[in-house]
Amino acid sequence: MNGADTAFVLISAALVMLMTPALAFFYGGMVRVKSALNMLMMSFISLGIVSVLWVLYGYSLAFGDDIGGGLLGNLDHIGLKGITAETLTGGKEGIPVFAFVLFQLMFAVLTPALMSGALADRVKFSAWALFSALWVTVVYFPVAHWVWSPDGWLFKLEVIDFAGGTAVHINAGIGALAAVLVVGKRIGFKKDPMRPHSLPLVMLGAGLLWFGWFGFNAGSALAANGTAANMALNTQVATGAAMLGWLVYERIRHGAFTTLGAASGAVAGLVAITPSGAHVNAMGAILIGLIAGAVCSWAVSLKYKLGYDDSLDVVGVHLVGGIVGTLLVGVLAINGVGGLEQLGRQAIGAFSVLAYSFVVSWLLAKGVDLAMGFRADEEDEQSGLDQAFHAETAYDSSAMGGHPSGRSTVPAASQDETGAAAPKNKKVDA
Repeated sequence: MNGADTAFVLISAALVMLMTPALAFFYGGMVRVKSALNMLMMSFISLGIVSVLWVLYGYSLAFGDDIGGGLLGNLDHIGLKGITAETLTGGKEGIPVFAFVLFQLMFAVLTPALMSGALADRVKFSAWALFSALWVTVVYFPVAHWVWSPDGWLFKLEVIDFAGGTAVHINAGIGALAAVLVVGKRIGFKKDPMRPHSLPLVMLGAGLLWFGWFGFNAGSALAANGTAANMALNTQVATGAAMLGWLVYERIRHGAFTTLGAASGAVAGLVAITPSGAHVNAMGAILIGLIAGAVCSWAVSLKYKLGYDDSLDVVGVHLVGGIVGTLLVGVLAINGVGGLEQLGRQAIGAFSVLAYSFVVSWLLAKGVDLAMGFRADEEDEQSGLDQAFHAETAYDSSAMGGHPSGRSTVPAASQDETGAAAPKNKKVDA
C-alpha cells in the first residue's frame, strides 16, 4: 500500500463530501425564504440515501465486472462482498479499495443533489427522495460504469472524462431538465419576483464548493502526483477565468457585476474544467474558463425564452458547462491527445449520456408523479414548503421582535417575502 496516495485519496473524499452541504448553502440562499430549509434538505438527504444504496449495490453496479456490452457491472460485490481492508487497487502498489469506494461514493452523493436546484419550491420532499433513489440506481450507477470502469464502453472508446463532466454534470443537468418538464413551472413563474433570500449564503456555498472541488478534481488522479498537481492548478485558474467571463458578459448585457453572477460563474468554471483539466495546460484552462463563463451566462436566459422553469439554473450551468468542458478537451488537449478524432469521441460520450439520462429521467419522474404525485399541493407551494414538509422555518422572527408564535407583528401587507417590514409608500413584492 502506498501510504501517501491513500492519505491523499481519503482527504480528497472528505473534500468532496463537503461539496454536498456546500451545494445546499449555494442553492438554499437562492430560493425564497419560505422554502429555504426544504432546499437545504433536498441536497442533504442525498448523503443518507446514496450512502446506503452505494454499499448495498451501487459500487458493484458501477465498478463490478461487466455483465456484457460495457453497460453495467455485476452484483458480485453486493454489500461490498469480497472486499477487505487489504484489497488494493493498482497491482502491487496502490490504495485500498475501500478508499476508492469512499471517494467514488461522494461523487454518487453529489450528482442527484445537483439536480435538486432545478425543482426548487414546488415538489414533495418524499417524492424527491424516491426519485433520487431510483435515479442513482437506474441512471447514475450505469453511466459511472460506462465512463470510469475499465470495462465501460465509453472508457474503452477512450472518451476523456477525468472527474465527471459526462457522468456527473451532463448527467445531472439533462436529468434535471427531464424532471422539470414532468413537474412543470412554479406558480408565478415569469410573473412574480423570485429573488434569492440570502446572497451571503450563496457566496458562502460557492466558496465552499470551490474549496471542495480540489478534492473532486485533483483527487481523481488517485495519487499524490504530477497529474493531481496539474489538475489542481487548472481548477483554480479555470474557475477564476470563468467568473470573469460571466461578469463581463453580465455587465455588457445587464449593466452590473452581481454577486450571484460571480458565484454562478465560478461554479460554471468548476464544471467545465472537471472533464478536461488533467489534459490541458494552464493557458488552455483559462480559455476553457472564459468560454464556459460567458456561454453559461447566456444559457441561463434560455429558460425564459423556451419556457421551462429550471429554478436555479442547473441546466444552464451544469449541462451546458459540462458539454463545453467535455468538447473543448478534444480541441485543447496537449501531448498529442487532442484532435478531430478525439473531439468526435468526446461528442459521442457527451451526447450518449445526454440522451440516455434524459429519456430514463423523464420516465422515472413520470412514474413517481403517477404513483404518488411529484408536485406539492398548490396551497403548500404558495405558503412555503418548510412548514408543509419539515414543520420548521429557516429563521426565527420572534428573535427579531416578531410574535412569540413565530408570526411577525408587522401587518402582512407591509412585509416583503422575507418577513421584513417594507418601506412605506412603496409597492410590496409578493
